[in-house]
Amino acid sequence: MQYTYIGFMKKMIRLLLFVFVMLPACRNDRAFIQADVIIPSPQQIAYRQMEFIGFIHFSINTFTGKEWGLGDESSELFNPTRLDVEQWCSIARDAGMKQLILTAKHHDGFCLWPSAYTEHSVKNSTWRNGQGDLVREFTDACRKYGLKAGLYLSPWDRNHADYGKPGYVGYYRQQLRELLSNYGKIAEIWFDGANGGYGYYGGTYETRHIDRETYYDWDNTFELVYSLQPDIIIFSDAGPGCRWIGNEQGLAGKTNWSTIKGDSLTIGASSQEYLNCGDPEGDDWIVGECDVSIRPGWFYHQEHDDQVKTLNELKEIYYGSVGRNAVLLLNIPPNKQGLIHETDSARLIQFGAFIRNTFEHNLAGDASASSENILAPKYHPNAMLDQNMNTFWAGRKGLASSSAELWLPDERSFDLIMLGENISFGQRVERFNVEAYINGEWSVVASGTTIGYKRILFTGTVKTTRLRINILKAKADPLISTFGIYTEANLNQNNGNT
Repeated sequence: MQYTYIGFMKKMIRLLLFVFVMLPACRNDRAFIQADVIIPSPQQIAYRQMEFIGFIHFSINTFTGKEWGLGDESSELFNPTRLDVEQWCSIARDAGMKQLILTAKHHDGFCLWPSAYTEHSVKNSTWRNGQGDLVREFTDACRKYGLKAGLYLSPWDRNHADYGKPGYVGYYRQQLRELLSNYGKIAEIWFDGANGGYGYYGGTYETRHIDRETYYDWDNTFELVYSLQPDIIIFSDAGPGCRWIGNEQGLAGKTNWSTIKGDSLTIGASSQEYLNCGDPEGDDWIVGECDVSIRPGWFYHQEHDDQVKTLNELKEIYYGSVGRNAVLLLNIPPNKQGLIHETDSARLIQFGAFIRNTFEHNLAGDASASSENILAPKYHPNAMLDQNMNTFWAGRKGLASSSAELWLPDERSFDLIMLGENISFGQRVERFNVEAYINGEWSVVASGTTIGYKRILFTGTVKTTRLRINILKAKADPLISTFGIYTEANLNQNNGNT
């Protein structure tokens, strides 16, 4: 799909951002000015810095036991008897999530708000005697608990009579208008790639197919979204705000660029391998979002109560998402009562505690650093140790070696290394390694390709007083904002592995 007008405008906005924001900040550094790299928007930087966000799959499927409803379900079935949206938000907040995304409409077409454009919604349910608005309760609760609110609106609708015909696109946009006009600031809108197939279209069971490249006229749909919510992040295979990572296991590629060629992709029909790794030659900054459910399915099923992911499984997902330059989107589906199950809640809180306890203290925070490769005095390698993206060590790409050495005050033991780039100036590192001075010689303890905003590598137990980071290949002057060593927190594994 070719995003002609939007693609052009994105490039112009990025150019103006660089000229008026980034350029003054680095006007004394000629190498920065000449760097030919793609940079993110301020909204994309803020989005990436959230790191860990949540998905709420809750709809008519919760009451039918299905994952994908046909669209023939009675609206009256929706009746969460103990619905507590604030419970969802308090659990998410306490686990460290920064945002929640609600399935306002899944593929079955059932709407969690009283849409004026369909009868297949909460207004014809028994919940709240048909007077409820779950989207309203959700967005209000998110703001009360300090979370950003996002919404999922499935482009596919297996209930609507006009799906697959030109008239449906106008209906879909009217529902976008409702959601993006009536519920305050919406941080993210989620466009699923599942489109077309068997359904109950207006009372007829049949299969309908669409041309995924042209049917939704995404250029104009995106323009509508931005006109209503200028700062919103749009999720799809091709962004333009953030992209699907290519799988539903929550794992980014070990090489993962935040750039892709978004204008050449088709939503719902893009290469999963391409989305998983990104593209170093990509001309659009579209960071990966790793979606995965804490359970086997996306919606709640009682028979899965004993199959909630273990702490060890969640740890591996965290290292494979946040630790590979992506954002983790973890689904926690409420049950028929409208509550997060106690097992899911306990596991999620434990997972959040593990993240906090592991990364709250940089064991190299009091180290001293040096390098023979510094672009300018203010970009000294000590700046890597303060956990601030905006302070960084800047090496010079043109030199044969771009290395920085760290001396620890005493011998330290660790098993994790964290690295990060200042993505305000783009993603630059193509290959690196980290060495530790052990038994009188330097030994490589970690290595990789891309870094991006955050890269976490498990090293096994290492004891040393000296470390060295080597940038072996970069697209432009490497700008390293984060270097840290950590020991994985040892929480109660009995709770994490049951």
